[in-house]
Amino acid sequence: MDVRPRESRFLDPAVVARLGTLELKARTIVEGFLSGLHRSPFKGFSVEFAEYRQYIPGDDLSTIDWKVFARSDRYYVKKFEEETNLDCHLMLDVSGSMGYGDHHAMTKFEYGACLAASLAYLMNRQRDAVGLTAFDENIVSMLPASSRPGHLRAVLVTLDRLRTAHETNVSKPLHQLAESLTKRGMVVLISDLLDNPEAVIRGLKHFQFRGIDVIVFHVLDPDEIEFPFERATRFEDLETSEEIMAVPGAVRDHYLKEMGGLIDRYKRELGGTGIDYQLLNTKHPLELALLSYLSTRSRAL
Repeated sequence: MDVRPRESRFLDPAVVARLGTLELKARTIVEGFLSGLHRSPFKGFSVEFAEYRQYIPGDDLSTIDWKVFARSDRYYVKKFEEETNLDCHLMLDVSGSMGYGDHHAMTKFEYGACLAASLAYLMNRQRDAVGLTAFDENIVSMLPASSRPGHLRAVLVTLDRLRTAHETNVSKPLHQLAESLTKRGMVVLISDLLDNPEAVIRGLKHFQFRGIDVIVFHVLDPDEIEFPFERATRFEDLETSEEIMAVPGAVRDHYLKEMGGLIDRYKRELGGTGIDYQLLNTKHPLELALLSYLSTRSRAL
């Protein structure tokens, strides 16, 4: 995506981390993203996406916006109010392992919370109903999807108060939320997915069974992806406090093979069932995640 340098700065985690409130971070990220998107070659998203959708054969030709066609060379029609609304449920992992990365610009949790806040801000702009479920081994906080005035503020305040602590059980909250949803919509999972992949994938498929679209943002710290350690290091499990000494050179190949296998399995099995999967490195800007969300949303409507 061709985001100009000025906008791109506001998507950089190192810059975002220095901003004030979570609300300011979300607003800065989204406005920077949209500003860059309007200048990008992705003309399909350069219009006011909350107001338009691409022309489908059979649509009334009188609904085509010819000004948008002149700018984008593509046919778009004005959406009706009932076409623009979607129930979107954000699921944020707040288990202990998400607290890793405080020696970088953002921990996985901070990155995930910032992404959740940005998505909530973006969804609110689109008049979508936004819900939030925070979980570790259980659901620790839940706000039902709503588009009423003041709800975005409630989501941001809740996100700001969350903390990481307990062990992970991703699949259990997935099944609990899937059973509670009564309307078709979209679920966005933000997690490091450091759990039994078979159980996680089964939980995500539960949403599909109920006719709900799913996006998975797999958030990992660069240390977890690259394993850059050189000297003998004491590694601590942030969920159990268990410690182990290891010589990185002796375990690096095995670790990278296991982590690569985990990522490949999620990518292959989720993609094979139609679930959108996106690996996110916490040192990388957030625009890829926002673009993935817009792409999935456009197909869900």
